[in-house]
Amino acid sequence: MSAVVVSPYSAGWPVLFQAIREELLSIFEPVPVAVEHIGSTSVPGLAAKPVIDVLLGANTLADIEAKIGALDGAGFLYVPKYEREIPLRRYFVKSPPSSLRVHLHGVEQGGQIWRDHLTFRNALRNDSDLRDQYQSLKLRLATEFADNKSAYTDAKGPFIQSVLASDGG
Repeated sequence: MSAVVVSPYSAGWPVLFQAIREELLSIFEPVPVAVEHIGSTSVPGLAAKPVIDVLLGANTLADIEAKIGALDGAGFLYVPKYEREIPLRRYFVKSPPSSLRVHLHGVEQGGQIWRDHLTFRNALRNDSDLRDQYQSLKLRLATEFADNKSAYTDAKGPFIQSVLASDGG
């Protein structure tokens, strides 16, 4: 298993996201979709694993499933194995050799997963103290679970849930 690496914030992350966003909008044309930058790389000033997380919102999961072939052609590998745990999400990974890895989370726009991701991101963007608390937690957990990405992710869960609960999410 690869190591958990948390890097200082990079102003290049939003630039990479914009290119990914344009690519996805092109793939889905004329199907209306929303594409949002989520995860720690979407929060200015927040250290993050150098992975661009993208939330793709469509009217239905069928709209996303209809584009699996086109997404694959663009390098987004469909990973269905997590659907047992998160049935309302279609998950894709893109690992370009000369750029950051991309995790694409396809969901129904306006659904619970959509709302939770945006609520958490916006809370961190709007509250520097909350962002700093989360960063401290991430740095501590990256050391504690240096060789276990799954445990690192799970250990962040209570913090995320407390933010969502306090924000009405």
